[in-house]
Formats: sequence, C-alpha cells, structure tokens
Amino acid sequence: MHGESIAGRRAGWSAGRIVALAADAVALIIIVWIAMDLLGANRSNDVVQWFHDAATWLAGWSLDIFHLSRHWAQVIVGYGIAAVV
Repeated sequence: MHGESIAGRRAGWSAGRIVALAADAVALIIIVWIAMDLLGANRSNDVVQWFHDAATWLAGWSLDIFHLSRHWAQVIVGYGIAAVV
C-alpha cells in the first residue's frame, strides 16, 4: 500500500516534468524568434523561416491582443505574452 503511494507520486512528478519541459521548449522557440526578428534575421533563410512559422503558430492567439505602432514593441508584446504564458 505504501509502495503504491510512492509510485503514484513518481508518475505525477514525471508527467509534471514532461509538461514543464514542453512549456520551456515552446517559450524558447518564441524567444528565439523574438530575438531573430529584432536583430533583423534574413527571413529567406530556412532556419529563420522555421522559427518564424513555429512561433507564429504557437503565439497566434496572442499576436493581435494589442496593436502598437512600433514594430519592435508589437513583436515583444505579441509574442512575449505567449512566451510568458
């Protein structure tokens, strides 16, 4: 009985760890795209395009929450909200 409780806790910790790692990976992709965009990365490059497409898909829900006049502010806020969440 005591062993089942420990096994249950270990399984829960593993699931939580997996979710946390997935969230970290998503945030990293978005943050890399923010940096690439702000630094003027060449969008015709396949790697840059992959990060753009992935970040836009992951942050699509947050991109139009605010409309700011400066491009850099729009990128930071639009993608940053998704990265933080």
